[in-house]
Amino acid sequence: MLRLIIGSSYANTIVVDRAGKNKSIKRAIVSAQPGDTIRIKPGKYSEGNIMLEKPLVIIGENYPVLDGDHQYEIFTIHANHVTIQGLMFINIGVASINDLAAIKILDSKYLYIRNNRFENAFFGIHMSNSSQAWIENNTLQSNVKVEHQVGNGIHLWKCNHATISNNRIKGHRDGIYFEFVTNTLITGNRSEGNLRYGLHFMFSHNNEYRDNHFVNNGAGVAVMYTTGVKMINNTFEHNWGASSYGMLLKDIRDSHVKGNRFIQNSVGIFMEGSSRIEFTENTFSQNGYAVKLQASCDANNFNRNNFSGNTFDIATNGSLVLNKVNSNYWDRYEGYDLNKDNIGDIPYRPVSMYSMIVEEMPTAVLLWRSFLVFLLDRAEKAIPAITPENLKDDFPSMKPYDFDKAGK
Repeated sequence: MLRLIIGSSYANTIVVDRAGKNKSIKRAIVSAQPGDTIRIKPGKYSEGNIMLEKPLVIIGENYPVLDGDHQYEIFTIHANHVTIQGLMFINIGVASINDLAAIKILDSKYLYIRNNRFENAFFGIHMSNSSQAWIENNTLQSNVKVEHQVGNGIHLWKCNHATISNNRIKGHRDGIYFEFVTNTLITGNRSEGNLRYGLHFMFSHNNEYRDNHFVNNGAGVAVMYTTGVKMINNTFEHNWGASSYGMLLKDIRDSHVKGNRFIQNSVGIFMEGSSRIEFTENTFSQNGYAVKLQASCDANNFNRNNFSGNTFDIATNGSLVLNKVNSNYWDRYEGYDLNKDNIGDIPYRPVSMYSMIVEEMPTAVLLWRSFLVFLLDRAEKAIPAITPENLKDDFPSMKPYDFDKAGK
């Protein structure tokens, strides 16, 4: 046992080694004093559920393996000022009632969970009724193919003031799940190939997620029943399927969506019952639908976005649309610019007659690229009758915006 001096107080470092004197993590935790460090040497440790109810720093060397034997939760933490770093967690138990996790955190503060690896965990990191947590640089991967056999990668319930950064999450039910979470930052994460959502927000206000990459998830990202969300500089890519989208916004209020990239999704953004959201400097490219804006949405503003290569730029299911669409770039715009100010001289109507027909009769999508569809849209442009009269861009940009250059 090594003794370190921190300030005027003493803190111990306890070494756990399968080949040494101290072989058990549980026994090391029991013998440790608050503030001590437990350093775990390489090896495999199968000790069932490990309770941690005092402030400790637990650090692994070269990723020692903690095995749940397909039965147990590994760490259950009910303490403040805990650090878990450099460990490999495998084979967590699966349960239909209890949310068994590699690391479960209950009613705690000031937590650091970083540089760990998780394989075949039911839930990876599960935190409830806690605050002031930093979950950083972890890798979480599951190979289960059925939703009910796997939980969420990073799961927060009734928490606040957390930072979720630079994690890699793959193959879980939801990559990151928030419910009743406030004032939290999600940044620099890659959530890929999860069975349901890459990110799932519910009833979680005043949070920000930026610079994340959500790719090839079952249904994309869902943000629901929430106010005051900032969604900045994220990438939503390759989320394909009949009920899939880059991002679902349901009953969202007073939020900002800026600088995001929606690339090759069935639907870039699906909006329902949402109001007062600012969409600026986003790129919508090669999506089936760039935006599906339901008639239940109002007072939203789309300004300075790029739309290119989408099958439908904007689609809606109503004739009265109370949203603004101005100063965007549309690759289908065929107007002119006589005064050379890079602003089109005639408005652009992004909702096509054909998209309105498909909304009412989905099987009509089979007629895509037919001459009949060409005639319908040309007729509607000449004499608008079905498409929403007030959903138009009065100041369309003649050139796509260079957001990379603008950000420098």
